[in-house]
Amino acid sequence: MLVIADAFQALPAGLREDLLTAFGEITKNYREHRWEPSELNGGKLCEAAFTVVDGYLQNKSYPARAHKPTNFLKSCLDLEKNYPSTPENRSARILIPRMMVGLYDIRNNRGVGHAGAEVNPNHMDATAVLYGSKWLLAELVRLLHSLAPDEAANLVETIVEREVPWIWSHENMKRVLKPGLTWKQQTLVLMLTETGEVLETSLLQWLEHRSVTDYRKNVLRPMHKARLIDYDTTKRTVRLLPPGVASAEGLLTE
Repeated sequence: MLVIADAFQALPAGLREDLLTAFGEITKNYREHRWEPSELNGGKLCEAAFTVVDGYLQNKSYPARAHKPTNFLKSCLDLEKNYPSTPENRSARILIPRMMVGLYDIRNNRGVGHAGAEVNPNHMDATAVLYGSKWLLAELVRLLHSLAPDEAANLVETIVEREVPWIWSHENMKRVLKPGLTWKQQTLVLMLTETGEVLETSLLQWLEHRSVTDYRKNVLRPMHKARLIDYDTTKRTVRLLPPGVASAEGLLTE
């Protein structure tokens, strides 16, 4: 099975490690509700991403490790000014640097000096950092990969999966952390974190449901009939449908 690192084989091992470690820390801290560390590691990801796009624009000549520019804003703006404009490098010159500037600014200039009556911005900012970072890494996959198109697309889908605070995830395992949910509700919130089809066997494993027959009869088939999911009885796969997305998101606001 492909992993994200497979898309970055063109990078030196140290630089690849810097990029993916920073991204991994952001997602880990967000899942653990550690909002402030998540924000700070957004800066580390930006520094690694800057090193990557700067090397990409310099004829794909990459340094061994990530480095921090003296003036991050100016350095990002210089990427746009100092390299010729081509359709192929627009993302590296303009789109990625502009995203990095916003993420870096959250890292440096939020979470301090707020009035007592103001809503604490840490959770909101961490969410912005998380999904900005996912976009950033997915765009770097698109820019740098040497994979088959479908393999690259699958990796990008994996990167941009939705984060749900109730779901703990590690490698290929997931768990629903909120007690009191029915099997149907747990299935909905698990599916909300997925972007495509999920094997029935994976759902059974994640839920620790002991009876595949009972799960099909009382959970999957009724949800399919209600058009919350599409349950393919031939492939034994499940896909969340728009009404199911709405139902799952409704659960998160209760």
